[in-house]
Amino acid sequence: MKKQLAIFTFLFISFSIFSQVEKSSELYKTILNLDKELFYAYNTCTDNLDKHASFYADEIEFFHDGSGLSTSKEEIIEAIKNNICGKVTRELVVDSIEIHEIPNYGVVVIGYHKFNNLIEKSTSEPSKFIVFWKQIDTNWKLTKVVSLH
Repeated sequence: MKKQLAIFTFLFISFSIFSQVEKSSELYKTILNLDKELFYAYNTCTDNLDKHASFYADEIEFFHDGSGLSTSKEEIIEAIKNNICGKVTRELVVDSIEIHEIPNYGVVVIGYHKFNNLIEKSTSEPSKFIVFWKQIDTNWKLTKVVSLH
């Protein structure tokens, strides 16, 4: 796991140096739309859990600074079902998103988001996220998620 974290750190620093995808580009619009679709399904997962699950690759790696690494898509979706659906929603912090193309792979997205706790009626402070979208033919799948709170 330390090796994977070192790779992510290296990639994060590398992407911070290189330019982002232009906001007017089709790639930027596509990825921003995927984020909207992903989190619409997340925010309404009581009714759309299967749709939300469809965005994740079978070989997902989900790094959470609280709970560690998860590599089971089924366990991730079960955790979302039990801990998120009907209890928490997510909102993207406007203009915080960076999209960096990774040739022969897809993109890495870095941004900030907030979570609304519907039970406690509270909103979290903005927190950073890093996600890797892999393009497979014309489809996009989430392969890596780094959630930092």
